[in-house]
Amino acid sequence: MFFSRNLSNCFKFKRKCFYAQPYSTETKSNGLKVLFFGTDTFSLPSLKVLHKHNGSNESLGVVTSFKSPANCVRVYAEQQKLALHKWPITTEHCRPFDLGVVVSFGHLIPTHIINAFPLGMINVHASLLPRWRGAAPIIYSIMNGDQETGVSIMRIEPKRFDVGDIFAQKKVKIEPGIFMPDLHKELSEKGADLLWQVVSGYPKTFENPMRQNDKDATYAPKITPDIYEINWNNLTSLEVYNRYRALYGFKALTSKFQQKSIELLDISLPQEISSGDNFKSDSSPGSLVYHYKRKCLRVQCANYTFIEVHRLRVEGKKAMSAMDFNNGFLKKLQTSKMEFHYNKVVCC
Repeated sequence: MFFSRNLSNCFKFKRKCFYAQPYSTETKSNGLKVLFFGTDTFSLPSLKVLHKHNGSNESLGVVTSFKSPANCVRVYAEQQKLALHKWPITTEHCRPFDLGVVVSFGHLIPTHIINAFPLGMINVHASLLPRWRGAAPIIYSIMNGDQETGVSIMRIEPKRFDVGDIFAQKKVKIEPGIFMPDLHKELSEKGADLLWQVVSGYPKTFENPMRQNDKDATYAPKITPDIYEINWNNLTSLEVYNRYRALYGFKALTSKFQQKSIELLDISLPQEISSGDNFKSDSSPGSLVYHYKRKCLRVQCANYTFIEVHRLRVEGKKAMSAMDFNNGFLKKLQTSKMEFHYNKVVCC
């Protein structure tokens, strides 16, 4: 998890879990000692909330990766002089604490570590579980056109991700056109507030967690090339655009042109397609033309839909505008077949 643009309707089931009241900065610590596990910008707001309200530095410790010196969780812990531990840890590191809290940590926690905490471990997850279990719930919620998502506070269970009982959830509307970094930031802040309400409300908030219904589960695994390499035959323009918004700031959409890899850096849904776009009647998905009035590339997607490409990067070249791409590539290939391709060698 991952920034602002210049950087399913959700599942239906009856929820019996605790729903948060408006967050109050006057909530006091209940004396729980917490060991925090996190690594990134999604983790940091939760750590800051725990630090702000949890009494003293002695009641809060941090576990993180030391691989990257830019790890914001590590930097914050060092600046605030919090007890800091390098992953992996032993049960001895856990014994001074009542509860383990995991937020975007990226590691499966061993059973002996979970069991070392008297109250076990809880997790802040960026979806309305059991929808979008897995490593990339924010990306999948945007990519699949969901109209809402949210955050869940759940119990960590051994050997499996995101299957534990749910203590609290909060819904968040996915605004039309929102980009992943903005939703990521919003969910990280909502998750931090909800986490503190659960922790500060102990023991009441721990009493009646809701069991997840596995039949309603959907999955959001790690992002692979199958996600960001565009299959023009299978994806409509809206699906391509949703994928672009979902991956923005994390991974560029890619395609192939003249045996070179192309990164699509700035795309949009088009205005009304006009007859002046000069697509041939037998054009196929992946076909592209330069639109002189809009100064963009128009690319055909599935079901005779189209996207606009405004900036792109050709393998071995700097980022360029669609106009530069037209002048440097398309005008030289007027007698050739001008198409983007998916995962195959182009012969022109």
